[in-house]
Amino acid sequence: MDDDLLLPYADGHGPTHSHRHVRSCQPIAHGNTTHESHPSSNHSGRPVADSTLFASDVPGSSRWVYGHMTVVHDPLRTVSVLEPGGTGGCKMNHRVSVEETAAAAGCLYAQNAGFFNTHSGACLGNVVSDGRRVQDSGGVQNAQFGIRSDGSLVFGYLSQEDVLDESNPFVQLVSGVIWLLRDGEVYIKQSLEAECDKMQETGHLRTFVDVVSARTAVGHDAEGKLVLFHIDGQTGIRGMSLWEMAEALKKYGVINAINLDGGGSSTFVVNGSLASYPSDHCIPDSRWRCGRKVSTILCVHPPRCQPANCSGHGDCVDGHCRCQEGWQGVACDSSVCQTCGPHGLCLANGCVCDAGWRGKNCSQVCLPGFYGDGCSQTCSCNNDGSCNPIDGRCACPPGFHGDTCEHTCSPGFFGPACAQECHCDNLCPCDPQTGSCNVTLRGEANYTLHRAGHCLAKQMFTTWRQEEDANREQPYLTERMWLIVTFTLASLLSASLLVHIVQACRGRVASHFPERRDYSYVPLTDINGAASRSRDKAGASRERGFELDNSDSQDEIWSP
Repeated sequence: MDDDLLLPYADGHGPTHSHRHVRSCQPIAHGNTTHESHPSSNHSGRPVADSTLFASDVPGSSRWVYGHMTVVHDPLRTVSVLEPGGTGGCKMNHRVSVEETAAAAGCLYAQNAGFFNTHSGACLGNVVSDGRRVQDSGGVQNAQFGIRSDGSLVFGYLSQEDVLDESNPFVQLVSGVIWLLRDGEVYIKQSLEAECDKMQETGHLRTFVDVVSARTAVGHDAEGKLVLFHIDGQTGIRGMSLWEMAEALKKYGVINAINLDGGGSSTFVVNGSLASYPSDHCIPDSRWRCGRKVSTILCVHPPRCQPANCSGHGDCVDGHCRCQEGWQGVACDSSVCQTCGPHGLCLANGCVCDAGWRGKNCSQVCLPGFYGDGCSQTCSCNNDGSCNPIDGRCACPPGFHGDTCEHTCSPGFFGPACAQECHCDNLCPCDPQTGSCNVTLRGEANYTLHRAGHCLAKQMFTTWRQEEDANREQPYLTERMWLIVTFTLASLLSASLLVHIVQACRGRVASHFPERRDYSYVPLTDINGAASRSRDKAGASRERGFELDNSDSQDEIWSP
């Protein structure tokens, strides 16, 4: 019947003032921090939760209360904020009983959580369910409870920036009203100042705090275990005020706690069945009590992964995501590589960097002296040469060359890789680094050049002599042949002279011995036609009657 309504505000849900106002209202000891964060426990080897049904007297009164306290050992994996009826319930303004929502989700324990609009059924405040942001309050300053992705438990007042923070996002978040305990101390008075709207100085919020009623709260202890607290009651008749509930929680060792929706909404369910005594009357028969249809619930379930599908990159096994290759993190939402950039390739075990690059995401070049894949190879460049980080090739400094820069420049060359030629007078060597012709080489270099010059000079002179001899005209006859020819000619001349001498001697002997003459006598008159002319003259004389004596004209041949 929704007849036991316990509303903190007549209209809406929470104050309209800024977060700065909240900071100003809190004690100076807390500085600018308006919420508390505590690491959650992670006792995965224990049962999911320990739930206790208790009956207790209320100090300072004659009242007794009945309720449940459930201690959760691994909140990050076993506690969820669920929308009414499941995903999309808030968007559709659904109101569903705790039993129905808990049974569908397989909750071991469940209790109602956030407030809702009793007219429209709309969820109020911030809602994040299993890592999915359902809605935010737009900065309305009511007490909040949430679990961040690193497992930290958050209680208190959150700015809009805190709610939307993506560096460590909320995986569960729900809004309550009134911060009950802060750092182990009752914090209701400060909450009234922080959450009270100035338009309602005598309005409903103070009554909401002071009245006895059925209550629901959530908190944590010093070990980081989450505590769900539920009290049966009926507004103005039985139950607890928020002051009394804060003291009870403090007694049980709770450090931080906030108040959730109470009154007829206060419901506790075990394994899908109602385990509490609600205050709302049933519609068919007002003699009975029925669980109210509410908004969000807190569900304690077997270990689940956050998110349940492990971000689509793994399988949930006993509340832990078993990630696929290439993914890591509690929710398998982080790539092993993150990003390998343009210089790497992402594989199952991480980034495989291109040659010349290193680092987790292949964003760093190789250190000097290293090269290759992952910069795992050592360079062998001498004389301060630098190697290419990709292939290890040496870039030699001026004055050196070679694959490992082990050689100095040859005389006549200088510069990087000895690629430039000197232009010094007389082909003199230059400085191998700068190319300067005005250079004094080291002693060893001078000695080497001296020996090289001496050797080169000898080779040059030898070559010139060989070329000169080769170009000289060769005689036709050798010296020996010339001697033979000379001797032969001399012999012939000597023989000729001897013959002439012998002939001369024979002529002289013949003149003394005529009978031994051996020659032909030709009259001079027969030389050059003289005989013919004499015969012509003799004929003429005969004709004239003269006859000459020609006895001397006859040839005489004498032989011995």
